Amino acid sequence: MVFEGIMSIAVTNLTKEYGSQKAVDSINFEVKTGEIVGFLGPNGAGKSTTMKILTGYVKATSGHVAVGGFDVSLQAMEARSSIGYLPEHNPLYPDMYVIEFLQFVGRLYHLKGRLLKERIAEMLHLCGLEREQHKKIGQLSKGYRQRVGLAQAFIHQPPVLILDEPTTGLDPNQLAEIRELIRTLGKDRTVLFSTHIMQEVEALCDRVVIVNRGKIVADDILQHLKGNSDSLEAVFRKLTT
Repeated sequence: MVFEGIMSIAVTNLTKEYGSQKAVDSINFEVKTGEIVGFLGPNGAGKSTTMKILTGYVKATSGHVAVGGFDVSLQAMEARSSIGYLPEHNPLYPDMYVIEFLQFVGRLYHLKGRLLKERIAEMLHLCGLEREQHKKIGQLSKGYRQRVGLAQAFIHQPPVLILDEPTTGLDPNQLAEIRELIRTLGKDRTVLFSTHIMQEVEALCDRVVIVNRGKIVADDILQHLKGNSDSLEAVFRKLTT
């Protein structure tokens, strides 16, 4: 299913202040339906703060944010229902079984009966969790816990996925698996994800937004951004130092 006709994410003059510090400083960007966009920046650049504002977990100081056509401030519940969110620190319940957790999350999105069972079965298959479904989450490896996090983010089939550092701490094999899973989930969805792994961006992204010290310093498709440079990493270092 492709969601057409609206801008999936629209950010206008977004600012977030903590006392005298501006974590996000009047940024503007849009993400079109169906795009996979990498959100890059050094630690403290404002990436996680921006994502928390987009998902309604943190209030902006000023500016306007719309997700799925809904104003995040004025239509909070509608906006949140349009989003699948995986925070940087994957908030799971280690004592719950995988299938139990997905049932719990599905009910939060008002899924029930046959539809809930179908969505859970789809997520278990899509995220490679069928063999793990009767294990407690606390028994899983980091890679499989990330799979559970992605499954809960996608169970209600939202048009927008917002993923904050989804591959942090994974080994190379796990990283490749999660990268492929994000690619699969993003085939007909809008994806905004932050990462420090340049190869991941080059493998997955249509476009890159680079932030530094709360401001956007670059926003372009990957090919244009790299220009004559051999790597995105070289461009990133130049723009954030």
